[in-house]
Amino acid sequence: MAAVRELRRAGLEILEVRFRSRLGEIDLIAKEGETIVFVEVKARAGLGYGRPAEAITRAKRERLARVAQVYLVQRSLHDHDCRFDVVEVLRQGATTEIRHIRDAFRLWRTG
Repeated sequence: MAAVRELRRAGLEILEVRFRSRLGEIDLIAKEGETIVFVEVKARAGLGYGRPAEAITRAKRERLARVAQVYLVQRSLHDHDCRFDVVEVLRQGATTEIRHIRDAFRLWRTG
């Protein structure tokens, strides 16, 4: 998976791929230092509808936050800082662009 390779290249440790709870799914969960990083991967073929990250609605962010809270409680990590990143995968013809957007959005105060 291109997103996993990009995150590893950036120095993040992958903890989970497709973490699921009854509330939803988070594509990737990683760790950078002591920070838990919840990652949404968005892919598009072209820019006809905008950048891939633009497709992450407020409702989607709120759903991700609820699933992230489940993960933090299940793993007893609720005292760790966390953030939400986005990895965009944009395919245009034979070219694939991968963009890692760190701290793409926040829903609650950390630290």
